[in-house]
Amino acid sequence: MNIYQDYIQEIEERKTQGLHPKPIDSAELLSAIIDQIKDTANEHRANSLKFFIYNTLPGTTSAAGVKAKFLKEIILGESLVEEITPTFAFELLSHMKGGPSIEVLLDLALGNDETIAKQAAEVLKTQVFLYDADTERLKNAYNSGNEIAKDILESYAKAEFFTKLPEVAEEIKVVTFIAGEGDISTDLLSPGNQAHSRSDRELHGKCMITPEAQEQIKALQAQHPDASVMLIAEKGTMGVGSSRMSGVNNVALWTGKQASPYVPFVNIAPIVGGTNGISPIFLTTVDVTGGIGIDLQNWVKKLDENGNPVRNENGEIVLEEAYSVATGTVLTINTKEKKLYNGDKELKDISKSFTPQKLEFIRAGGSYAIVFGKKIQTFAAKTLGITPPTVFAPSKEISIEGQGLTAVEKIFNRNAVGTTPGKVLHAGSDVRVEVNIVGSQDTTGLMTAQELESMAATVISPIVDGAYQSGCHTASVWDKKAQTNIPKLMKFMNDFGVITARDPKGEYHAMTDVIHKVLNDITVDEWAIIIGGDSHTRMSKGVAFGADSGTVALALATGEASMPIPESVKVTFKGDMKEHMDFRDVVHATQAQMLKQFDGENVFQGRIIEVHIGTLPADQAFTFTDWTAEMKAKASICISQDETLIESLEIAKSRIQIMIDKGMDNKNHVLQGLINKANKRIEEIRTGEKPALTPDANAKYYAEVVVDLDVIVEPMIADPDVNNEDVSKRYTHDTIRDLTYYGGEKKVDLGFVGSCMVHKGDLKIVSQMLRNLEKQNGKVEFQAPLVVAAPTYNIIDELKAEGDWELLEKYSGFEFNDAAPKGEARTQYENMMYLERPGCNLCMGNQEKAEKGDTVLATSTRLFQGRVVEDSDRKKGESLLASTPVVVLSAVMGRIPSIDEYKTAVEGIDLTTFVPSIKELVTVGH
Repeated sequence: MNIYQDYIQEIEERKTQGLHPKPIDSAELLSAIIDQIKDTANEHRANSLKFFIYNTLPGTTSAAGVKAKFLKEIILGESLVEEITPTFAFELLSHMKGGPSIEVLLDLALGNDETIAKQAAEVLKTQVFLYDADTERLKNAYNSGNEIAKDILESYAKAEFFTKLPEVAEEIKVVTFIAGEGDISTDLLSPGNQAHSRSDRELHGKCMITPEAQEQIKALQAQHPDASVMLIAEKGTMGVGSSRMSGVNNVALWTGKQASPYVPFVNIAPIVGGTNGISPIFLTTVDVTGGIGIDLQNWVKKLDENGNPVRNENGEIVLEEAYSVATGTVLTINTKEKKLYNGDKELKDISKSFTPQKLEFIRAGGSYAIVFGKKIQTFAAKTLGITPPTVFAPSKEISIEGQGLTAVEKIFNRNAVGTTPGKVLHAGSDVRVEVNIVGSQDTTGLMTAQELESMAATVISPIVDGAYQSGCHTASVWDKKAQTNIPKLMKFMNDFGVITARDPKGEYHAMTDVIHKVLNDITVDEWAIIIGGDSHTRMSKGVAFGADSGTVALALATGEASMPIPESVKVTFKGDMKEHMDFRDVVHATQAQMLKQFDGENVFQGRIIEVHIGTLPADQAFTFTDWTAEMKAKASICISQDETLIESLEIAKSRIQIMIDKGMDNKNHVLQGLINKANKRIEEIRTGEKPALTPDANAKYYAEVVVDLDVIVEPMIADPDVNNEDVSKRYTHDTIRDLTYYGGEKKVDLGFVGSCMVHKGDLKIVSQMLRNLEKQNGKVEFQAPLVVAAPTYNIIDELKAEGDWELLEKYSGFEFNDAAPKGEARTQYENMMYLERPGCNLCMGNQEKAEKGDTVLATSTRLFQGRVVEDSDRKKGESLLASTPVVVLSAVMGRIPSIDEYKTAVEGIDLTTFVPSIKELVTVGH
């Protein structure tokens, strides 16, 4: 069979799944299709034409290169295709976004045929995805006196690629669809266990919510053909848990509009809403697709006659409906007035959804076009020697005299580009910033690669200090899906200039270390800005933002990100930590105390948590910053004492050196460069030239939270509360309970120690607890399975050197083997300990899962429905989150222990001790 017949066979197989032909990205296949188009007598010619015109991926895919070359032949008259006129060929080129198409358009615009050159110039004026090689050609042609080049540059300087676009419609009609009550995790929109299909957009779209929900959406569209369906999180926040570009892609696929008639299954302009708004990282992803996210606030606190919140018998604040958004309600969004209406009745001011910048994203069909457009305008004006006219909404610059800077404000000011010189910016300012570190993970990485191809990027931006492509989300099971996808991803990223977990040449051992841990190690400056393709990109050095695969691609390609400077909430500590408590309990207590302090209002949501951790090194402090994703914060920043930061940087250096020793550095010596930067930073701190980052004493915060360590006397458990009568209260991270609540009786079916929330100390705790329990009881017998997954290989190496791993091996019934990794996911567990490969394991939920209906106690961060454990017919699956010692003891006992049982089991064990800094960590006099 030839390659075309293989494609036809695949099409037939996809038909059985209700799928259309897969979009073409292969040069070999498209070349065969072109040969059949040229052969006018070919029996496959008609279908070949359709595939060429409507089913070829744009950008820098190898197929796009072949398509652009053939269109060039048609325009020059070298090939004659009756169905594709030169004018139509230009139109097709205009939809190809960049890379080979821009090269062809420049060839034609700067060529000798004046008529063709003018046509090519008109198309080029609409394009924004130009890179250095493209702009250099234009600049050289202009300097050589080429009039066409001058004409194109003048158009770019006026930003006609934007100004000639249609205005945003004044009124947008929507029909509501309640996707769920309570917080809606992106797992509902794009389940983790379907991660392997994300790059196949049509196939992946079939996993959104349920088939029944998809049918309801189609029915609403049929009833209201003039309205867009708006997906809503009733009594909750939309898109919590992760950025998940695939989630937004799925929403757009079902409810948005096609971006180009010539590119299948790439839709834009989704509209989403939530009673409590949209999760910050998810909202960024909505912007990428030119969508709209609305904070509905359709349920509000019920107040008594004194204006105080009314509480029910459980002490919870009672909410009342301000207006209905029940499924099928027709509403109108007025983009000029920036208000939401039901008929003539005004429901809500939605100005935050329609800032000048967001309106530009909507008009341009996404934020990338604006980012690249601004760069093209700046380049053209500079080349022409003129001042560019003000076309785009000016960045909001807020500067408050006499007010100091928070830590995040300091970082943004240091990394800002294109701001007014000498102006100090405060929260709320719109800023373009340089990105220092970028992370791509393996279940979103294939989409990041697609995004890079679609924006025609071929090499990493030279201003990025370091970038890493992980293999942790597919580490548990090396199945056929992983074997197909991951090597391809690693090769693409390695060629692009990213440090990769796997070596495409096979010269170093595959590393499945958890991405957040690696990024935490390769961040060697607390003034850094980090962008990573996962919601838990939250470092304990620098400020890190979890992002969708597209924003990661943009950061890799341009070395920049754009966002408003977020507000901050300051978190400090008082009192003493009890010796039987683990730091994870402090993390949970922070959330509980904050909610109590602010009458149930989550002041962390959408803001930076500035945690004055002081004396806790980066590995342990990461436990706090990692959890801030579940607190719905935009990001977090650790404020450390000088000596603690130096200790953290020394650890980072040693771990980067291990990566170098493995052979992971590339030709640009990125990893060695990071060690050099770490040495420089340590020297600056030691000499006092530049002490550790601290906020100014007169900085302004949205709120301040003081965590009282004295009142944390029992381990704290985050409970999904799966049977709460109020559906909206289930599966949130806000139900924090102490150990005594469970009365020593709640059955546990499986324990999991792993994911990014654990560090080396946690694995030592496991071994020490097992030793303790053996001493106390004569032997250790597990009443429930215990799955243990170290986050990194170097932690295992250190545990082996210190004797702890030998102890873990003694008690385990299974130990991973890299030479023969598991080929399929485990579906049943025995009552024993499993030492699993480093990586995300159960936390990710895409490969390994607990048995359906299990009650799982985990160190993970994931308690969403169906993530770690799915429901069974007999009972709901539930994933409770706790500290390592609580999880270990629960697996041994088969139930959550009493406080006395817990205290006995941890006696003499060095848990994550924490002594708050006794000095105030601020900068005075700035």
